[in-house]
Amino acid sequence: MSTAAIELREVEKSYGGKLVVDRLSLTVAPGECFGLLGPNGAGKSTLTRMLLGITPPDAGKITVLGVPVPARARLARRSIGVVPQFDNLDPEFTVRENLLVFGRFFNMSTRQIEAVIPSLLDFARLGNKAHARVADLSGGMKRRLTLARALINDPQLIVMDEPTTGLDPHARHLIWERLRFLLSRGKTIILTTHFMEEAERLCDRLCVIEEGRKIAEGRPQTLIEEQIGCDVVEIYGGNPQELSSLLKPCVQRVEVSGETLFCYAPDPEQMHAQLRGRAGLRLLQRPPNLEDVFLRLTGRELEK
Repeated sequence: MSTAAIELREVEKSYGGKLVVDRLSLTVAPGECFGLLGPNGAGKSTLTRMLLGITPPDAGKITVLGVPVPARARLARRSIGVVPQFDNLDPEFTVRENLLVFGRFFNMSTRQIEAVIPSLLDFARLGNKAHARVADLSGGMKRRLTLARALINDPQLIVMDEPTTGLDPHARHLIWERLRFLLSRGKTIILTTHFMEEAERLCDRLCVIEEGRKIAEGRPQTLIEEQIGCDVVEIYGGNPQELSSLLKPCVQRVEVSGETLFCYAPDPEQMHAQLRGRAGLRLLQRPPNLEDVFLRLTGRELEK
């Protein structure tokens, strides 16, 4: 039996004659956080639905926690927790009641659910909100409750779709801290996100998908070094196309995105000298990041 948490082999899926997942193969090890990156429509949601056995593949093989999916998806889902992109909590129920109702979906007895509720509330830092109505919670509290609810069955695998979208920086950092705690306990996390900082902080490895195809896979820092490998200078103002022609001889590569010119510059000083005396330009020099990797691989920035 496979020791991988997830295995996909040459998986395909089409809708209306359009291929949305194209011969995709990947392996996720137990205990790692694996990120799925890609623009809207890249196939991430379809892939997630196939992992959960909701959508069957047209071709290929999927194994989740050693169980073939979708053939035995019901068995696999007993050990999976899901955090959807949008909270689907019952607003009229209290925090505690939401956990009680959800636990019954896993055929847990009231006694079993009651036994784990205190630890879940403590995990989500909602111990003083057990009897508060969900409608009265802040966005960050609702998100933490959704995460706690996904843990009601003590899952081995947690599938998370944009877990911090819409949260303020403080709430986002609190979610990140909670996710790191889960990883320290050996949980496996599948994370789809548009936040590159989130992917860099949390993911052991990630896969970039475009039009259903895997176009890159690896550790975040390795991808940054392999794909970029030098400082990036962003230029605002002026004519991007004109500046691009001017700077090409002294930089490794240039990319135009909207009104911004991205220059990948092994020797930024040479580039600065070329621009000396030009008025109306603003320059930002910074280390490379995953956003640059995505821009290089796809020719566009990730949509937020």
